[in-house]
Amino acid sequence: MRPITRSNAGHYDINGCRHYFRSTWEANYALYLDFLRKRGDIFTWEYEPDTFWFENIRRGVRSYLPDFMIMNTDGSHEYHEVKGYMDAQSRTKIKRMAKYYPTVKLIIIDSKQYQDLKNKLGKLLKFYEGKPK
Repeated sequence: MRPITRSNAGHYDINGCRHYFRSTWEANYALYLDFLRKRGDIFTWEYEPDTFWFENIRRGVRSYLPDFMIMNTDGSHEYHEVKGYMDAQSRTKIKRMAKYYPTVKLIIIDSKQYQDLKNKLGKLLKFYEGKPK
């Protein structure tokens, strides 16, 4: 199993506001979401606002905290999870989310999607490279 590191966790500046993120990828995705907000493509976003509990689970993954909640301009909302790699625990969380909360829209931003976003907008949005300062 790949070790989980928090070496890039910390406070990042997102267009003048300091936010804590668990990774550089999450901070960069927040820059992207703020870009969408300023363009009017989304209404707003929040980082880790909601925990979803899986009732009746006695062992293993019993809750899930998606990375971002996005409020769309039409009033609907969805959750985005930034995942560079998918370990067994992550797969379980996503499967249980679909089972216990089937009406909640969850979008997974995998490494391919993230790299595509970085290649297209990383320089424009001044994506972070490594640890926060």
